[in-house]
Amino acid sequence: MHHFESIQPWSVTPKSSFSPIQKRWLTRRGPLTQALRMIGMLELRVLDEYPAGACQDEANRLDIVARHPVWVREIVMSIDGIECVAARSVTLLNASHGVWQGMRRLRSRPLADILYDDVAIARSNFEVARLNRQNALYRTVQALKNEAQQLDQPNSALLARRSVFWRQDTPLLVAECFLPEFWSLV
Repeated sequence: MHHFESIQPWSVTPKSSFSPIQKRWLTRRGPLTQALRMIGMLELRVLDEYPAGACQDEANRLDIVARHPVWVREIVMSIDGIECVAARSVTLLNASHGVWQGMRRLRSRPLADILYDDVAIARSNFEVARLNRQNALYRTVQALKNEAQQLDQPNSALLARRSVFWRQDTPLLVAECFLPEFWSLV
């Protein structure tokens, strides 16, 4: 068993300080994109896709060593033109050419397109967190804020969830951060 709680703030139970609506969204099952479409017009933009070495936090959750070669896909989803959710998906680099090769061909389609129609895919329970600088997803959100030139805005709490999808004993870690603008919409 890994002790990644000491490295990262991920927990299977939302903190009591989270509001009921935050808890509901952080633990909502099923495709997130489907739920977001019920709020408004959903658009997905790919920020980047690239090979990397696994960061410690993600390596712990994927049960691999840090810096193991992985494939990363980072996206942002907007509702009615407002960027609301940033996501980061990570799998083993060799799996991105094999079991999880579909994630390389998605372009601007959501990952849900390959995850929810395959009965061979299982999903772990959610872990939730208030992101900090040690999270790779936090760095994705900061890059997004820099791109939008929102540097002067104070850092609001960045609430996120993550889970692992399994196909043929091969993990795909998906982490989603609900941006402060999301909570204004719901």
